[in-house]
Amino acid sequence: MAFFKLLKKGNKSSGIAALGNTLLAIIKGIAAAVSGSGAMFATAIHSAADATNQGFVFFGSALAEKEPTKRFPTGFGRVVNLFVLVAVTIITIMAYETILKGWKLIQEPHPSSNIWLNVGILFIAIVVDGYILIKVMKEIGKESRSESEGGNIFTNAFKNVSLAAPPTRLVFYEDIVATLGSAIALIFVVLSYFTGLYFLDGLGTLIIGILLVGIALKIGYENTLGLIGLAAPKIVEERVAKVILNDENVVDINKLRILQEGRDYHVESYIELRKGMTLAEADDIKSQVEEKVLQDESIVDATIGILESNDQKDWSTDTKEDNRSE
Repeated sequence: MAFFKLLKKGNKSSGIAALGNTLLAIIKGIAAAVSGSGAMFATAIHSAADATNQGFVFFGSALAEKEPTKRFPTGFGRVVNLFVLVAVTIITIMAYETILKGWKLIQEPHPSSNIWLNVGILFIAIVVDGYILIKVMKEIGKESRSESEGGNIFTNAFKNVSLAAPPTRLVFYEDIVATLGSAIALIFVVLSYFTGLYFLDGLGTLIIGILLVGIALKIGYENTLGLIGLAAPKIVEERVAKVILNDENVVDINKLRILQEGRDYHVESYIELRKGMTLAEADDIKSQVEEKVLQDESIVDATIGILESNDQKDWSTDTKEDNRSE
């Protein structure tokens, strides 16, 4: 029962995408076997890779929600980065096989059959991948709290994707490539059939493989940073600083460090209080500020130290980068 409760906390975007791509991989694989199309084979491999990756990431995001233990007091947030890196390995292998297949078809071109079967399935794939892409864009809006910014979900998604959880980012990047890959496959399958230039089928396959390499490098880089330990984005830091400085007893922030771990943030800060307070009063204010910071659902812990004001302004927009680098 505990395991299923944990699964409910898994990343919804990756779960939906895994199911959708499993279905696409099956129907594309059947079409590739029947028609012999290299581009269809490439996009079937792509869907199979996406389904496997997103399944891995879904389970990883669920495990990342486990409560901290004595042995792992900061929790399991970085587990999701590890699972995403496993997914990147799978993408890389699939990309290699796709590029080999494309190169072989360019050297030894041959016609494919059942053109309308391929066209129909690739059209369905574009619709399904497009639907998943819209869902994940909406999820980015929720996770980045940018739903109310105005504009449309597309511009908001590209603008705020860095603020989304690692699994959501993976699904977003993968599904852009999946939708684009299906469109490329459709174009090259049709061109190959109607022009008689059968090497175009291999060229389309090769392009899809190269796109897979690009997405593997992008996701791998981002999640390697996440495993090392990454400072929170500026917008998150500004949000936390605003909460702290909104307390009338806090005159300045001496130091603020926010570490991103999976979809969670850990806050460490030294705040300066107005002069003339007793230790008991200062301790009460410290607890009060910590509680306010922890009201942000993305922040899992906050450790705040207190100092008496040094009559100097330490925290400002100009000095923020210096504080982040310490």
